[in-house]
Amino acid sequence: MSRTGFTSTARRELARRVSGGLEIALFWDRRDNSTSIDLRHEAVDETISFRVPPASALDAFNHPFAHLRWSPR
Repeated sequence: MSRTGFTSTARRELARRVSGGLEIALFWDRRDNSTSIDLRHEAVDETISFRVPPASALDAFNHPFAHLRWSPR
């Protein structure tokens, strides 16, 4: 059986919103059950990505700047 055209990605987008020139996206990675935020500043076309604890994922999506410090290096 062929799976031509089937693309499997480990990273899944769970939510996305735009507010005040910032695009915020919440992702889940099935490989390690981690969650992360992509924060894109539209005016300069730059993106910051950082991991967040799964239990705080929705709060990080709603308040991404409050969670920037948690991100492990």
